[in-house]
Amino acid sequence: MNTIGLSMIFKMGCLCARDDITINNCKYYILEELGQGGFSTVLLVESARTRKRFAVKKIICHGRDDQKWALQEIEYHKSLIHPNIVPCLESAVSGCPDPVLNTTSQVLLLLPYYSRGTLAYYLEMRRKSKLYMDQGDILRMFLQICEGIKVFHEVKPVALAHRDIKPGNILLDADNTPVIMDLGSVAPAFVKICGSTDAQRLQDLASERCSMPYRAPELFNVESYCVIDQRTDIWSLGCLLFAMCYFKSPYDAVYERGDSVALAVISGSVEFPTITPYSQDMHELISLMLKVSPMERPYIYTVIEKAQETMQKHKGMV
Repeated sequence: MNTIGLSMIFKMGCLCARDDITINNCKYYILEELGQGGFSTVLLVESARTRKRFAVKKIICHGRDDQKWALQEIEYHKSLIHPNIVPCLESAVSGCPDPVLNTTSQVLLLLPYYSRGTLAYYLEMRRKSKLYMDQGDILRMFLQICEGIKVFHEVKPVALAHRDIKPGNILLDADNTPVIMDLGSVAPAFVKICGSTDAQRLQDLASERCSMPYRAPELFNVESYCVIDQRTDIWSLGCLLFAMCYFKSPYDAVYERGDSVALAVISGSVEFPTITPYSQDMHELISLMLKVSPMERPYIYTVIEKAQETMQKHKGMV
């Protein structure tokens, strides 16, 4: 058989065995790895039956706490239903984690596949071309993200916080609709800290689960007696909106230089470019969210209201 014939057969999958996974008796072929985080791997898969593509989040649990956290992520998916929050279509658990026996468990989440990738990828492509997004487009997308985050903050009886809002955790649908992903960092929003042990526990958790350039000041240096609430997400939204305008968080450069992000964040200094395609109202909206004191930061309802006002003003000027 000639080389072209062999090549065609291999592409059709006739001669090469493909790795696969099974979720609830349905087989999926693994096509490639889409990404990897500290706690999970995301795979691009194809249904053996329908040939439709999906993403699978694979979490390897080394202990019972790991598995409890992963199972809680599945429960959050079930309760957080919104067009701007990624749905979990199916899930499966196998194995039993035991550090003594050196065994692990595997938790699989079947998710929709968004071929356009993340907002982080989209912004990086525009950064390379120095192609700023239109202010109206930014605000439309930002408001959709806020509507998704509002769902977290309105959960009853205990409000939730996402705690890791960033461009890398925003997927883009075919029509540029933003979809919030990665519920692995989600936690009850209201946390009462009573002593140094509680403070250190939350600070350690934040260092594991919350990306530094988007992390709220109160999570870098948790006070021994304080209350943390959903306004940690408001800070992250401020950094996100800045990144949508200028391609990166105001603290990304500090992180990339290896300087102290904690000191930069706690100082609260944000510098806007002097030459900018965006209005003063846009900068004021960002500054409103980037208040160092969480007590001075607005709740999501005010952010949505101010963003809508800014968009209306922009429409009037265009």
